[in-house]
Amino acid sequence: MFDDREISTFVQGTTRYFEVSAQQPATVGSPYLVTHGDPEISEFTGVINVSGRRTGVVYFTAPRGMLIVMLMKMNESDVSHQNLCDLVGEVANTISGNARRDFGRDFAISAPEIVAGHSKHVPSPAGCRPIVIPINWRSHSAKLVVCLQ
Repeated sequence: MFDDREISTFVQGTTRYFEVSAQQPATVGSPYLVTHGDPEISEFTGVINVSGRRTGVVYFTAPRGMLIVMLMKMNESDVSHQNLCDLVGEVANTISGNARRDFGRDFAISAPEIVAGHSKHVPSPAGCRPIVIPINWRSHSAKLVVCLQ
């Protein structure tokens, strides 16, 4: 199970990403533990598999509208499906990469895997209970999900 310092690493990485890349800070809600099933995901999800000292997944999930506004804030006019997939993967990869810097070499991360569509889900590793970190940016809501053993 994570301690407050470890959760704080992901919260700080998330707020830093939005301040720098989206040029506007996000607010982060209180992290909560999912006790039954897997967290719901939005239309686009970037999944990072983690191995080493910790194993599991970290993923960022956001609705199409939020990603479109983020691209426009980044002066990107191409809001194609592929660019939305690239962006959600970049967010997950950047946040996980920042955590890797804090946790050290034994926190190995994969390239992002993209899941598109509401009917999809990201399974939690057996025996792991996900922690959801709610993210609010402008009028949009997203989630960072951390499920590590």
